[in-house]
Amino acid sequence: MSEPRSPEPTHEPTHVPAQQPTHRRRLLILAICCMSLLIVSLDNTVLNIALPSMRQELDADVAGMQWTIDAYTLVLASLLMLAGSTADRIGRRKVFLTGLVLFTIGSVLCSLAPNLESLIAFRMVQAVGGSMLNPVAMSIITNTFTEPKERARAIGVWGAVVGLSMAAGPVVGGLLVDSVGWRSIFWVNLPVGLAALLLTLRYVPESRAPKPRRADPVGQLLVIALLGSVTYAIIEAPAKGWLSAEILAFTAVAAAALTGLVLYERRRDEPLIDLRFFRSAPFSGATVIAVSAFAALSGFLFLSTLYLQDVRGLDALHAGLWMLPMAAMCFVCAPLSGRLVGSRGPRVPLLVAGVAMTASGVLFAAFEAETSNTTLVIGYLVFGIGFGFVNAPITNTAVSGMPRAQAGVAAAVASTSRQVGGTLGVAVIGAVLAAGMASASGASAGFVDASGPAWWIIAGCGLSVLVIGAVTSGRWARGTAVRTARSLERAEGLERPVKV
Repeated sequence: MSEPRSPEPTHEPTHVPAQQPTHRRRLLILAICCMSLLIVSLDNTVLNIALPSMRQELDADVAGMQWTIDAYTLVLASLLMLAGSTADRIGRRKVFLTGLVLFTIGSVLCSLAPNLESLIAFRMVQAVGGSMLNPVAMSIITNTFTEPKERARAIGVWGAVVGLSMAAGPVVGGLLVDSVGWRSIFWVNLPVGLAALLLTLRYVPESRAPKPRRADPVGQLLVIALLGSVTYAIIEAPAKGWLSAEILAFTAVAAAALTGLVLYERRRDEPLIDLRFFRSAPFSGATVIAVSAFAALSGFLFLSTLYLQDVRGLDALHAGLWMLPMAAMCFVCAPLSGRLVGSRGPRVPLLVAGVAMTASGVLFAAFEAETSNTTLVIGYLVFGIGFGFVNAPITNTAVSGMPRAQAGVAAAVASTSRQVGGTLGVAVIGAVLAAGMASASGASAGFVDASGPAWWIIAGCGLSVLVIGAVTSGRWARGTAVRTARSLERAEGLERPVKV
């Protein structure tokens, strides 16, 4: 590690605006950040409801549909930490604006895609822009809302936006797909993206870290190699064979990239992934919980969309309406979770989330909830409650105890964990479903039987949220967070960390 550095002079706090924004301006900044989250989240939920129409027009198989989702989340996950550290270095407002422009342009290109390959490529352009939005927005929020309770409530509102996107996505997507066509789902991003761009220019002040980290191109390439090879191997294995030379080669690349990443990052003074963050049990727990929760969500949406439209024969709009109970519960529970985190800490929301997500997965896996309208709605309601409670504690724990100067990096690790979870969820659930469908017969019974193992995986993800949430939110875990915060403060020579 490098020698401890002396603090920056107190008269040059470049990491925050020279004058703290007023309450009204803080609310406007929060609204702008939530708009960026809305277009990113809405894009994914709307896309899920459009998958069957896209598959039919583009003549794609299950793996092709997986790639329309995972090409986006894979690039997003690979670049989030780079975007967070770059924003800390050159300016958060500048990177945020660039992300809005790229995401909006990518949306236009997706709506014009002539074939599946082009759509996947344009989704990657979207992802490059999206990588500059969420972690940077969270860093802006962290530096704008400095009081713990106020910050937790702001993060609760942030989480409610995810619920709003889940509530609006299926319905808006269904209306657009049925009336105009699947290409129109990308048009939704244009007015929101342009409005956020103009408001950012007007209201968001520039901020950066006083001691930003240097670029880490080797670490970045290792992250891309790791995530890309793992995702490719999982998605393509059902068709090519798990023991085929190609899949084994990509598995070996993933193992080598992971080993190289850990060894290389430990030796750097300013790594892309600061392994010291993981000395905090709550931070490490939040990382694993984020992967588990978003793997469950992406798998849940993937299975539900295919079942409602391919098996039940519903159009996009009616499929979206069936999924509305899940989204509504997420929208209601997210701000409540934020308030609970602010007043009582993350433990209660995490336990509620873990129990609810596990129960929903078991309901589908063991009792075939999709075969009855009543149990289907109950399963959706319970999962919505679980996911609604899980987002706020993940985000709040990720930034708690970290120096504000590195808020972009800490928030990016949490956002990366979410996207890694989303990528793995679609890849694993899609692979399990494809393998099951290959040996099943009959549309309805075949799908229900084939999806059984996938639902057990989702239940396991919920159980992971429950167990890890319980272990990493107690007194011992809080003690590790305090010690990590003090260690980082001494090592970096920065101002007091964000309060735990």
